[in-house]
Amino acid sequence: MPTFKAIVITKTEGGTAAALTDFDDAELMDGDVTLRPQWSTVNYKDGLAITGKGPVVRRFPMIAGVDAAATVEASSHPDWKAGDEVILNGWSCGETHLGMFAQKARVKGDWLIARPAGLSGREAMAIGTAGYTAMLAVMALERAGIIPGNGPMIVTGAAGGVGSIAVALLATQGYHVVASTGRTSEADYLKDLGATDVIARAELTGPVRPLAKERFAGGIDSVGGTTLANVLSMTRHGGAIAACGLAGGMDLPATVAPFILRGVSLLGIESVYIPLARRREAWARLEKNLDRRKLARMTEEIDLGGVIEAGRKIVEGQVRGRLAVRIG
Repeated sequence: MPTFKAIVITKTEGGTAAALTDFDDAELMDGDVTLRPQWSTVNYKDGLAITGKGPVVRRFPMIAGVDAAATVEASSHPDWKAGDEVILNGWSCGETHLGMFAQKARVKGDWLIARPAGLSGREAMAIGTAGYTAMLAVMALERAGIIPGNGPMIVTGAAGGVGSIAVALLATQGYHVVASTGRTSEADYLKDLGATDVIARAELTGPVRPLAKERFAGGIDSVGGTTLANVLSMTRHGGAIAACGLAGGMDLPATVAPFILRGVSLLGIESVYIPLARRREAWARLEKNLDRRKLARMTEEIDLGGVIEAGRKIVEGQVRGRLAVRIG
């Protein structure tokens, strides 16, 4: 039977194991579009799946990878034909549906959007779900009325994937960006992306007060936990924080004080199942608003053979910016 290379996660007695191996074409799942992924990326969720440090994978064996910039090989879906260049983000790929760290994939055509003409496949996956989520957060803040003139914007986990693109996007839009990071050695990198100020993560990880001194007009949080609780307590009257990550934990040790005494809004950002219209809007904005030079400076390229090690490093907080995975 024909096979292709893929990062496959299997169940073991001690947990799970990931390996770059051959996968049988006949084992692909149902779908009306067959893809040849050309590029993918390594997100924090991919790292959790590969290392087994989070309950991401819910069927075995599983091909990891939630993102792809791909070429359509075959299609019975009315919107797609062979040769089309498409993007896939989420839809439980790498969780319950075989994912994109592979030389071949089969998915539902309703999960795909056309790759914007102004983005190469490599650029699209340098952005990936992390960057697409950052843009969804920016759009949510705009809908909440948070504009550049309102005051400083905090970005937590700023040296990571979501954070790096969030800093670049907000700076390009004219916001005053305060970047929070546990790696203050990355201050020059973050200022190069557009951060006005860089603060140590420790400033946001101490005991949480119901209300702290007002510091931020809004922000994008990819950390969660105590960091998010402190950011909420420091947000100005009428401000808003877009929450899109849990690297620091799923708990939220906060009070209702910021919400009912300062009118602060907590905006949840969901990217896996969001409707196609909002996806297209986000990718159109990324094509238009994301500085390609900044994207290039934050991106490192690897191949499928480097994905497993990259997954370990991203969970341990050792990856700066974005990783583009060359497949095709």
